[in-house]
Amino acid sequence: MQRMSMKYLLFPLLLIVIVFSCTEPGSENLPPSTGRTGDIFLIMDSVQWKGPLGRTLDSIFRAEMEGLPREEAIFHMRWIDPRKLNFVLRQRRNLIFAVTFDQNTIGARKIRNTFTSASLEKIDADPNLFSQNARDVFAKNQEVLFLFAQTEQQLIDHVRANKARLVEYFNLRERERLTSTLFKGAQTKGIESILKKEFTCELKIPFGYQLAQQESDFFWLRQINPYDDKDIFIARKKYTSQTQFQKDSLIAFRDAICKKYLFEDPERSDTHLLTETSVPYKPVLFREINFHNKFAVEMKGLWRTNNLTMGGPFISFTFVDEPLGMLYYIEGFTFSPGKDQREIMRELETILYTFRTSNEITPEKS
Repeated sequence: MQRMSMKYLLFPLLLIVIVFSCTEPGSENLPPSTGRTGDIFLIMDSVQWKGPLGRTLDSIFRAEMEGLPREEAIFHMRWIDPRKLNFVLRQRRNLIFAVTFDQNTIGARKIRNTFTSASLEKIDADPNLFSQNARDVFAKNQEVLFLFAQTEQQLIDHVRANKARLVEYFNLRERERLTSTLFKGAQTKGIESILKKEFTCELKIPFGYQLAQQESDFFWLRQINPYDDKDIFIARKKYTSQTQFQKDSLIAFRDAICKKYLFEDPERSDTHLLTETSVPYKPVLFREINFHNKFAVEMKGLWRTNNLTMGGPFISFTFVDEPLGMLYYIEGFTFSPGKDQREIMRELETILYTFRTSNEITPEKS
């Protein structure tokens, strides 16, 4: 396989760690965190919340989530005045504290007083320090992010320059939580064994997903609920060249697989699924990523049936199993008309991230 540029295999450090005065008691003594997946509570002074800093943070964390048919924010964010941060609110799953040292309001002072002298000296010495993350501060399974700077403009500049990393930080944490939740109970071990034996790969499959179809080049899992249809499929073919990773090539491969196997009605060939490429303001998004230390391409976009009766969002990853010389395309898509789809897609993405190639398969227990 032709080697890809190493810049795609190195994930930059997300945050700069400094000493913060917030002590973390043993997690066994903490209450469990509360709140829904995708919720973030922002604690900052009311003056700054209503000003440029608040608008900047709000625009970043409540930006539209990519790849959905209708507008949904990446996170549901709620502002909290520091003076009203009570015991219940401290237990929320995701917290952000934001403060700058040029503010002298009651709220700003309340946050600023939690900094140690040592941490203030570090901030004074290095204006590039602007963030600190901590887990299990007030509750179990909680994530807390502290944002700070000498002036409001400095913090705005830092946040804007690192907005993608800050969002991805919470996305990764939510995926970790979902991984723990989805696979905490029973899993469909029988299907996982078939996948290992027939496809020489591994995927954790939550309880409730069923094997819908199995072919030599295609493996389809499905969970049908009263309000949504969640689908995951794996397609593969021989890896021949780097051109297979080009956007047009991947869309063509996806469409060929869908035309061959995925239909609204299997008795009607005009109901097959295809990639939606005709909506200018909802393009197929394409980016090169690191997928378990392998070069990969992520695609997000919309699908529809050929007869325009069904549609929805999808997310996919494409990479090569080098020992086998096989190119794998794995996808999650949903049909849930009229429903919010952000968290469905988070769930499907989380499942896809459990995929392992032949040299990464977990050995069977004897």
